[in-house]
Amino acid sequence: MKQNEFKVLYCIKKSGDLTIREIAQKCKISVGETSQIKKRMKEAGYLNDEGITPSGVEALAPYKVDNAVIMAAGMASRFVPLSLEMPKGLLSVKGEILIERQIEQLKAAGIDDIIIVLGYKKEAFFYLEKKYGVKIVINPYFNVKNNPYTLYLVREHLKNTYICSSDNYFRENVFEDYVYDAYYASVHVTERTSEWYMKKGAGDRIVSVKKTGTEGDVMLGHVYWDREFSAAMVRCLEEAQTTGEYDETLWEQILVDKVKSLPPMMVRTYPNDVIFEFDSLDELRRFDEKYVRNTHSKILKNICSVLGCDESEIVDFDVIKEGLTNTSFVFEVRGKKYVYRHPGDGTETIISRQHEKMSLEIAKRVGVDPTYIYMNSEEGWKISSYVSGIRMPDYDNFEDSKRVIKVLRDLHERKMHVDWAFRPFEDAFDIERQILEKTQITIPDYEEIKERVTKLYDIVKKDGVKPVFCHCDTYKPNWMLTDTETILIDWEYSGEADPGCDLAAYIMDAMYPVETSKKFIAEYLQDTYTKELEFHHLAYVAIVSFYWFVWAIYREACGAVMGDSLHNWYVMARDYSAYLVENM
Repeated sequence: MKQNEFKVLYCIKKSGDLTIREIAQKCKISVGETSQIKKRMKEAGYLNDEGITPSGVEALAPYKVDNAVIMAAGMASRFVPLSLEMPKGLLSVKGEILIERQIEQLKAAGIDDIIIVLGYKKEAFFYLEKKYGVKIVINPYFNVKNNPYTLYLVREHLKNTYICSSDNYFRENVFEDYVYDAYYASVHVTERTSEWYMKKGAGDRIVSVKKTGTEGDVMLGHVYWDREFSAAMVRCLEEAQTTGEYDETLWEQILVDKVKSLPPMMVRTYPNDVIFEFDSLDELRRFDEKYVRNTHSKILKNICSVLGCDESEIVDFDVIKEGLTNTSFVFEVRGKKYVYRHPGDGTETIISRQHEKMSLEIAKRVGVDPTYIYMNSEEGWKISSYVSGIRMPDYDNFEDSKRVIKVLRDLHERKMHVDWAFRPFEDAFDIERQILEKTQITIPDYEEIKERVTKLYDIVKKDGVKPVFCHCDTYKPNWMLTDTETILIDWEYSGEADPGCDLAAYIMDAMYPVETSKKFIAEYLQDTYTKELEFHHLAYVAIVSFYWFVWAIYREACGAVMGDSLHNWYVMARDYSAYLVENM
């Protein structure tokens, strides 16, 4: 069936008895062509004087929408701080829950088979199953793989299918129960944006996509896959799970890369006031003014209580992605920027926030971390000043290493003491016990590494090196270098510790070979250098690497994504412990 024939037949099925002119206006085709199509449809038995016939309904069957998939697995990190407290799809906009409004619009269009794929804070969505009769699929790797895996999980359901995001807001119902061909929803823009721009060919087919641009049709809103497109995309998704090629990208990247070989997908452009997607709280505030005055966000109320401001004064949010333990974001109040640290799930069992707060107060008092403003020791959140023009140290630049070493040496030479300790060797075994309560440790040589590290610890604990107040987490994201300052932030793991802990954490993350580490240690020890102290600090590289390796296993057991860090710290624990035991 040709497209205009489909339009006319579906219009009559949907709207009933209309004049030729009314049908032509709805279908955006000429009156003459509408008249000819209607005549042919009657001759084919698809229409009669009363409207569409059973044969006409059967002719439309290949275009019947089978179902809809709503993707709701991701955290939406750009939407801090609200997304830290609840999934974005459960926000109330203009008095309606985003995902509920979308489900109701789908059902109003005759689409009752709705699948929701969940991940982040999944339990918050479970009520939808009973309320709307939707099916729920859980994505256990939502924080490791991007949405191609979400769609891979529902590949058996992909036919004539709407692909939706839980956080879209449609001012009017964009869904239909019959659709002619695959399409991507769009709005036309006349300015540069960060959206993906689609280039149209004949019949509005997508012929290419670029990630930024100026004027054009941008990807925004829902997508419709017809059976042909779904079958081809499922093959791509299955291949992607084998290769891992698209683990860190959106499914649209597959379309970008394979647009010429995939079945046709069209651009369907909507008026600019129909489809809305909120990428930040600032954008949501412009759409729904209630979020200017009161977001019902505990995080924003925390900020107001510390800085003495109104919620409307808190603007320009930007997530910081470097942290492995927590999520932090930058915000602005009255022209000044700050950083809010939100504690990661599961960290309360391995971090004492009371001790961290006391460490922060010490660090500020001695000038090592002047950024600290306030921390809530019960809940673990913290507010700091934002420092502009900073950079992290370059592991390959020894002049940067000297700056880091000087701060550490000055800190240790103060010989400050606190009544809590960081004990990487003992603490590693405490964390190991917590891991084994959740899962198994499946690293084949784990016990061998542990045995070597134990041997090293038994030696160095007799060296007579006195513990002092240490930071204990000195990898480069915790350093801020300006032209004149070297600042050490994030004191979560600080405490009374062997000074080797501070050197080791930096060396470990840099993955220095042994000879480079010896140079680093010699710069720190200066005129106190001995071969015995060199061995002591090298041994702490193995001990501390083992601690962080075990810590990373625990964090992944809690659902965090450790990326390359787990492997890197395993390598350092393995290689340094082997080298030192062999050369004892």
